[in-house]
Amino acid sequence: MARAYGSRAQMALAFESTYGTAPGSGFAQVPFIRSTLGATEELLNSDVLGFGRDPLAPDKDALDLDGDVVVPVDVEAFGLWLKGAFGSPSTTGSGPYTHVFTSGGYTLPSMSIETGMPEVPRFAMDTGCRVNSLSWDMQRKGHLSATVNLIGQTEASETTSQAGTLASYTLARFMQRHGSVTRGGSALGDVVSARVNYSNNLEPIDSMRGDGLIDGVDPTMAELSGQLTVRFGSETLLDQAINGDPAAFTFALSRGANESLTLSVPRVFLPRPKLQVEGPQGIQATFDWVAARQTDGNPMGSVTLVNSVESY
Repeated sequence: MARAYGSRAQMALAFESTYGTAPGSGFAQVPFIRSTLGATEELLNSDVLGFGRDPLAPDKDALDLDGDVVVPVDVEAFGLWLKGAFGSPSTTGSGPYTHVFTSGGYTLPSMSIETGMPEVPRFAMDTGCRVNSLSWDMQRKGHLSATVNLIGQTEASETTSQAGTLASYTLARFMQRHGSVTRGGSALGDVVSARVNYSNNLEPIDSMRGDGLIDGVDPTMAELSGQLTVRFGSETLLDQAINGDPAAFTFALSRGANESLTLSVPRVFLPRPKLQVEGPQGIQATFDWVAARQTDGNPMGSVTLVNSVESY
C-alpha cells in the first residue's frame, strides 16, 4: 500500500478569473516548505433527547478552508505570493523587469491551489483562496522563508492532477545573509533580527447559500507592522520612539543588481520599549513598529521585486 510523503508532495497555483472556479490552464509549479492549507468540516454532537443516554449520530457543520503555506523567499516564484497579497504589480523594464507591489489595494486576486500526493494518489484543489497575511523574519544567517496565511472557499480532490501543464520558475533563493535594514537611507547598525508582517485582515462572508460555503472573503483595513531587535548602542531609535516621530525604513534583499527584493515603508512609528538588563551580556531593545499611510495619500508600503520574469 502506497503512503504519502512530504518529499514527493507537489503544489501548483493559478489565479482565478471567476472567484471559486479553478481555471482550466495557467497553473505554475510553486516551491514550498510546508503547508497546513486544507478544508475541515466539524461534527456537531446531537442535542436531541428522548432516545436514551447514547447520543444520536452527529451532523456535519459548514466547511472551512484556511491554513498557512511556508515558502522560500526566492527571486521568481515569490512574486506570485506578492501578487496574491498586494494585487497586480506595476511592471517596467525589458529584462531585468521591475515589479512594484503597493499596499492598500481594493481588489485582490483569488487563487486555485492544488496540493498533490501522487502515492495515494490524491490531488486536492483548493479554490477561492485569498492571501490574508504575508510575513517573514530576517536575521544574520540561515534560510529565509515566508509564511502565507490563506482563506479559501472549497476543496475538491481527484486521483489525477487537474492543473494541466505547469509553468515553472527557476529557484534562486534569497538567503538571510543577503538582507539589510536602512533608516532614512542610512544603514541601521546593530540590528539582530527583523520581522515584517503585511495583513489584509480578510473577512469571510458567511452568507446562507445552501451549500455550507462562504460567499467570499473581502479585505478590510490593511496593516503593515513588524519588529526590530537591536543591540543597544545608539539612542537613534529610542529618541524616535520617545518623540513619536516617523521615519522611513527599508528592508532589502539582494543577490546582485538584477535580483533583488525591497520593502519600502516611508512612515514607520516606534513604541517606547523597556530596556532590560538581564545579566552581563549585551543589552538589546525590541521595537514593535507599525506603518501608516503617507501624508500625501500615497501607500504605506511598497515591495519592489527585480528579476527576469516578464509579468505576473
